[in-house]
Amino acid sequence: MKRYRHAASGLLVPLAVLALWQLLASRGWVNATILPSPTQVLVRWWAYLRPLEAFDPTQGSYLRWCFSGELIQDAAGSLYRVLTGFLLGAGLALPLGLAMGYSRLAYGLFNPLIQVLRPIPPIAFIPLSILWFGLGNPPAIFLITIGAFFPVLMNTVTGVQTVDSIYLRVGRNLGASRWTQFTRIILPAATPYIFTGARIGMGTAFIVVIVSEMIAVNNGLGYRILEAREYLWSDKIIAGMFTIGLLGLGIDTVMSRLSSYLLKWHRGLEQG
Repeated sequence: MKRYRHAASGLLVPLAVLALWQLLASRGWVNATILPSPTQVLVRWWAYLRPLEAFDPTQGSYLRWCFSGELIQDAAGSLYRVLTGFLLGAGLALPLGLAMGYSRLAYGLFNPLIQVLRPIPPIAFIPLSILWFGLGNPPAIFLITIGAFFPVLMNTVTGVQTVDSIYLRVGRNLGASRWTQFTRIILPAATPYIFTGARIGMGTAFIVVIVSEMIAVNNGLGYRILEAREYLWSDKIIAGMFTIGLLGLGIDTVMSRLSSYLLKWHRGLEQG
């Protein structure tokens, strides 16, 4: 019951914003071309969502028809790029971050290069990504990989380096090998930081995918938003933006629940 009350209270501010937005639009206090009303956005969102063609049972299955809407296809394309780029970036960052956090030699070798590359925004790599990979999914996935790589890397390094030394001394006193200390003490202690980096990296991936789709590909939510801008379809622009927000919220919720489940032992979660 407490969970439902908390969720309901979280809806108060969004509902108040929507009500104010609807009031301003219905009174004509804002230009509908610049800022359409929530109802206009909802109508456009539904038109964007519904299947492109009428259902013909002789041409395909009902399930296939349900997933033939333009919004579904664009969302699927964007999600594919986000998840692929994120998994590549996190998959590269995690072992490197563990090595840099655990080994002074690895940290000394890689940290200078990392600190030079880290401030460069992924968007700056757009010209090179197109030169190297052409157009389509590869340059977009490359940019997302860069965007997800550094948050996961830096949080992993920080997590390993901030492990309380008393735990390591206890492990050594109990005769634990270096491998056992790493797998049973350092890695679990760094896991909360790793999950935090993963959530930040996922958020960055969503930012980068929209920008990359506006330049390198001809489908996806970012491409559709750019297309809507050309025709001054502000309601479709906002519908696409809200779709991105809902997708990001869904993935972040899944990651948060997974983190809470795997980190039940963490003292910061004991109160739940």
